[in-house]
Amino acid sequence: MKSRENRDFFFGCLCAGPRGNSGGGDPKQPNTGKAVIKRIAIQGIKGSNHHQVALEFFQEPIELVECLSFDAVVDQLLNKTADQGVMAIENSIAGSILPNYALVYQNNLHIIGEHYLNIHHNLMVLNGQKLSEVTEVHSHPMALLQCKDFFKGQPHIKLVEDADTAETAKRIREKGLLGIAAIAPRMAAELYGLEIIAPEIQTIHNNATRFIVVKTRNKELPPEEINKASVRFITDHKRGSLATVLNVMSDCNLNLTKIQSLPIIETPWKYAFFVDVTFQEYAQFAKAKTLLNLMLEDFKVLGEYKNARV
Repeated sequence: MKSRENRDFFFGCLCAGPRGNSGGGDPKQPNTGKAVIKRIAIQGIKGSNHHQVALEFFQEPIELVECLSFDAVVDQLLNKTADQGVMAIENSIAGSILPNYALVYQNNLHIIGEHYLNIHHNLMVLNGQKLSEVTEVHSHPMALLQCKDFFKGQPHIKLVEDADTAETAKRIREKGLLGIAAIAPRMAAELYGLEIIAPEIQTIHNNATRFIVVKTRNKELPPEEINKASVRFITDHKRGSLATVLNVMSDCNLNLTKIQSLPIIETPWKYAFFVDVTFQEYAQFAKAKTLLNLMLEDFKVLGEYKNARV
């Protein structure tokens, strides 16, 4: 987590919504010699977990492009009004966010990085209110679900699903909503001037989400810095097909860290597999790519990047 001073510096460099046009690729150096600030699309607004991830991953001033859905994040990338996007892909409690796998593949996006964030849910209100005065709590459905045990002891509170954690906090401040609380990250309370009346209310405290950073072009890192990859493939519908693929990965010294199947809509009862692998040397993955391209009817690399857990 950044210091408060550093965080304030980053807040001062952020502005919501697209501005300028860098052609969808890497920001170019203008004639002034100053680097163009990257435009980063996120699901949510300032103060959300996606915002926190953008700050921690890029470690530099960014221009935030706020989106209220993952489809909107993809649209910003395809329309070249954002340079890169941040998307949650799996949670240690809730599991994979399946639609986002399909968004990456179907829109030909490239995963160029990943980031893990510990999730902290805090109950926040307008200053001066007490928990006994709260009648409704509004937040993202996942946040409400992960704080279920806390609210079992608060039967007077109605739980209301909303689009985004931080957006609810912002609305409480802007409209002066009394009796309404939000579940959101601590950053949202700091940004929108709310008071946290119950910190860390999540049922399971060891709760983390993996986020991916995507763009419309690949080639972010030199091979010697790459030690993780995400791929998608389809196997023949016969005995041992998947086992054969996994054996090739093992023989090439790839460590499988994630496997997820998704149905192929156009072909009932046929599945595509999304797999994450790690490796010590890029040559190991390069060898596996060559073999799997020959073996499989549909093999695609979705991204090559640094393993964030090393």
